[in-house]
Amino acid sequence: MAAADFSRLIVAAADTIAAHAEELTALDQAIGDGDHGLNMKRGFEAVRAEADAFAAKPLPDALKAVGTKLVMTVGGASGPLFGTLFMTLGKELPAAPDRDGLTAALGKAIEAVAARGKSQPGQKTMLDVLQPVYEALAQGQTAAEIVDAADKASEATVPMKALRGRASFLGERSIGHMDAGARSTALLVRAVAGAIEGN
Repeated sequence: MAAADFSRLIVAAADTIAAHAEELTALDQAIGDGDHGLNMKRGFEAVRAEADAFAAKPLPDALKAVGTKLVMTVGGASGPLFGTLFMTLGKELPAAPDRDGLTAALGKAIEAVAARGKSQPGQKTMLDVLQPVYEALAQGQTAAEIVDAADKASEATVPMKALRGRASFLGERSIGHMDAGARSTALLVRAVAGAIEGN
């Protein structure tokens, strides 16, 4: 991936999170700490500020740098989880990945996020979007189909009972609300897919 393309990808992700920060905060206010939107916006603005510097690195190193920056700036539970996602992608991706390489790296990143959060799909977390995205990628689906899978997966967290994170303290009252982490993950999938398709 060319440096200009990776820089555009970072800007697209930051723009998307910024545009939906209030929505993410509202989702988190219902069943969490209420700071997810602001935290994610702060983290991705920090990444955007260094987009050109990150993009000048080889892709694996660039992803690791993004992950490290997110850990340092997002805060809350989301920082380590999203940071782990990007850092593991960077660790596992070859310098010039094809779809198989990306799929394998995402699989490893999902395992790392699950281990960090002591969670698994079905517990109303970002994993409930990452796993269907991984499956769509593995099945050779198009970017549009992958985005659709991510959107549907975030919607599917609404009827779930939260078993991890702050929302789990609410028990049955967590049912009926979309998970903010799942929604932000779906938004990032849309931003990345759009940036890659645009190239």
